[in-house]
Amino acid sequence: MKANLKELLLPILLFCLLLILPDVYVWWKYLMPSGTIWLSIVWYLPSAATITTFYLFRSGIYHNTLLRAFIGMILCLDLPKLLFTLLQFILPTTVSLLCAIVLIAVFIYGFFFGWRRIVVRTATCESPLLPLSFDGYRILQLSDLHLGTYQRNPGFIKKLVRIVNEQKPDLVVFTGDLVNVRADEVLPFLADLSKITAPDGVYSVMGNHDYCEYGMETNNVNKHNERQGAFAKEPTALRNQRVLEYLEEKIGWHLLMNEHVNIIRIRQEDGINKSESISLIGVENISRPPFKTMGDLSKAMEGLVNGTFKILLSHDPTHWRRGVLHKTDIALTLSGHTHAGQLKIGRFSPVKWAYNEWGGKYVEDGSMLHVSLGIGGTVPFRFGAWPEVNVIKLTSRQ
Repeated sequence: MKANLKELLLPILLFCLLLILPDVYVWWKYLMPSGTIWLSIVWYLPSAATITTFYLFRSGIYHNTLLRAFIGMILCLDLPKLLFTLLQFILPTTVSLLCAIVLIAVFIYGFFFGWRRIVVRTATCESPLLPLSFDGYRILQLSDLHLGTYQRNPGFIKKLVRIVNEQKPDLVVFTGDLVNVRADEVLPFLADLSKITAPDGVYSVMGNHDYCEYGMETNNVNKHNERQGAFAKEPTALRNQRVLEYLEEKIGWHLLMNEHVNIIRIRQEDGINKSESISLIGVENISRPPFKTMGDLSKAMEGLVNGTFKILLSHDPTHWRRGVLHKTDIALTLSGHTHAGQLKIGRFSPVKWAYNEWGGKYVEDGSMLHVSLGIGGTVPFRFGAWPEVNVIKLTSRQ
């Protein structure tokens, strides 16, 4: 019990100290000499609000607006204050203040404009396993829509659909996290998403958010189940999953739940029609803790022949190194999940401290992984890691 209490309190105390110490330092050095009480009170209000929302999260209260306010205060107020305080010890005050202002400007741009800036990125997958009839085949990958974030911005999804269809891909795939917490987040966008088309269809897999196990209601029920010794999913989450599966079918997306499909082309050779195919495999979420593993790659690959060109849709990129690379002959794995932390400057993103493969193309031992930075996030913020639509072109290397 004492160990659990210690594990709970340490991150909270560290978090509070990182917030309060810069406030105290700046107040003591710059505000206290002025003797203006109201200015001192205003100075401490943002940190008080941040600590309050943090406490609400730790208590199991989850709401999108609350989350956005929390992240906004951390990025636009608390981090710049921390940066200013640290730089005070090595740089002149004017330079330190300028750095903090630049950081504030970056984060404000990300909140108001960055998340709207959709870009199209291309990549090429070369493989000797690819049949000639699929040479030049174009796959469009979407990932991490998080539709609940755009309830008040439906125009963003309309713009996304238009950009997707303008690419004229042969196949569209979605690599998970369609919603934030509930299946009904899809409802306002049914008509728009159903307009995404491709000759070989639209296929999708589940991401960790698509199990609808995040949120206040789920957390409270899970705590009750733990006290009762239960090890079962919360019924509301299961119901949301079933509804989400139904809604994906309604918009014309084929959800692959630990299964595969074959895509067939007919090619003429010496006047004879020759049938060639590639296999598209989709697994449920396979992750490292604290994210759950629900997928079964062996089941999804049942009946597939070695040496055929295989594409795997798997939401979490860590699955590639742990369960695909050197263990299967899957030529191309498409993942998302990381969002590149929704913050990327040049080739750097803080998410690289948590993931070896976090964005773009990775090739090893004849196997390629492509990690999309995705479209959205639970918070409408992007800087550098702009929302992206990915077009992967397949080429045959004979």
